[in-house]
Amino acid sequence: MIRDQFARIHDYLRISLTDNCNLRCFYCMPEEDYHFTPLPQLMQPDEILGIAAIFVRMGVKKIRLTGGEPLVRKDAAKIMENLATLPVTLGITTNGIRADEFMPVFTASGIRTINISLDTLDAGKFHLLTRRNYFHRVYNNIQSLIAAGFHVKVNMVVMRGINEKEIPDFIRWTEKQPVSVRFIEFMPFSGNHWHHDKVFSMDEMLGLIQQEFPVERLQDALHDTDKKFQVPGYAGNFAMISTMTHPFCDTCNRMRLTADGKLKNCLFSRTETDLLGPYRAGEPIDNLILANIMGKAKALGGQINTDYEHLDADTLANRSMITIGG
Repeated sequence: MIRDQFARIHDYLRISLTDNCNLRCFYCMPEEDYHFTPLPQLMQPDEILGIAAIFVRMGVKKIRLTGGEPLVRKDAAKIMENLATLPVTLGITTNGIRADEFMPVFTASGIRTINISLDTLDAGKFHLLTRRNYFHRVYNNIQSLIAAGFHVKVNMVVMRGINEKEIPDFIRWTEKQPVSVRFIEFMPFSGNHWHHDKVFSMDEMLGLIQQEFPVERLQDALHDTDKKFQVPGYAGNFAMISTMTHPFCDTCNRMRLTADGKLKNCLFSRTETDLLGPYRAGEPIDNLILANIMGKAKALGGQINTDYEHLDADTLANRSMITIGG
């Protein structure tokens, strides 16, 4: 088992397939002229499978594919089909633009849960946030996934003064459809212009929701990052990911492998370990994995605390969100 110095067992691996994306969300990829990692520097399908198999041998039970936008890779289908041969639960996080094209691949690969990023239900605001005009395509693809029986989780990054007033609209969406909406506190990453006054906290979200809806708390699983709720009688549910105000590090079981083959033991970790270079050289990487996780900080990469109102984001040593994989 992969265990850290605080006895946390790590059995969940998130693999980024690319730092490329067909959207330009400012909180994730702030610059229009962003220079993407050249393909030879990215993990190739056989390398992803080989490295993932090592993690599985060491106890990983769940793998989630992320990006950038994972479905922009031309070999995304092959990667999913390869990973489907491993004894793990496989999932994916996508912006949904190409989800309809990949539904047969999802099914064949055993992927039943699809996380889709959608920060607004307003087409005009979607264009403002993403700098692209794909709202109706994303929304329609979500409907198609739900109709096909996939479990869809919609991830909404809540930003004060931008989209927090839409939270009740997302709650209303859960009335008739079995969609799970997850409201995410705005987090700081390199280049995303984070400031504490843009954070709309979990407590504020819940307070806003309870002004209009009765709410019941649902049972969370041991390693859940979200705190789950439901409006009684509604088909779907909602949750909060409260990284900034109520972190969930005590039971963390997550590891992140970037598209260029670097292992991060936390979303906010200062350091990372190159696995791809040694793997390509035919060297064992098991001890590199164990050493990386053993060096994991107790909470939030050792860089952030819940006193986020006094956090200077410019002092954080980290990548941009799009190069981490979320």
